[in-house]
Amino acid sequence: MRYFIELSYNGKGYHGWQNQPNAISVQQVLEEALSVLLQAKIETVGAGRTDAGVHATQMFAHFDLESEIDTPNLVYKLNGFLPKDIAVHQIFKVKEDAHARFDAISRTYHYKISRVKNVFTFDLAYLYQLPLDVEKMNEACKILLEYRDFQCFSKSNTDVKTYNCNIVNANWKAKNNSLTFEITADRFLRNMVRAIVGTMIDIGLGKIEVEDLHDIIISKNRGEAGFSVPAHGLYLEEIMYPKSIKL
Repeated sequence: MRYFIELSYNGKGYHGWQNQPNAISVQQVLEEALSVLLQAKIETVGAGRTDAGVHATQMFAHFDLESEIDTPNLVYKLNGFLPKDIAVHQIFKVKEDAHARFDAISRTYHYKISRVKNVFTFDLAYLYQLPLDVEKMNEACKILLEYRDFQCFSKSNTDVKTYNCNIVNANWKAKNNSLTFEITADRFLRNMVRAIVGTMIDIGLGKIEVEDLHDIIISKNRGEAGFSVPAHGLYLEEIMYPKSIKL
């Protein structure tokens, strides 16, 4: 039987979602907890990877088990067993061929910027106090929707077969002393969101013009795009699946 597990985590203490040979990951901690409580070796498949220090408001993974489980009770036990920076929200049965990664329709990320020094959010948002033209940054967001190939925002040492991503939404929202960048696509490349945000900041500063974003994307050259913003401001916010995967 295949189960989906929905969780969230503060990524500060982890070297990303995916298992690493010499570093602690969210996946490792989750699998160890599941294996102890279910008394079986449990391996999970995540909806995707988040890099070291990146957070997830919503993450999904699937795992297989031969027997039926009391899912509400397992959620309760897991939350008592897991460290305080990982929380499980629900576990539910899905079709045998349902896949946490390949069945995802879309993924939404948020990047959070604090405009003032805040002692409570310094490790949860990127402190950036230089004045930014948010209107120009939102103009640049519209240009992203015109393209599919985003190699210019990808890490060069990645092993993907295609750099194509279908971005369906991108925008900046200003509220009080914070800025939030929201972006939704069918898939994302490694470091893509952080590189886009860095490029947007350069546009907001006036270092590059809005129209220059066309040339940056067409170049397919990571060196043409802006800097990569720190990981601690990035959140995997939402993952959407077809309703048909549930039993």
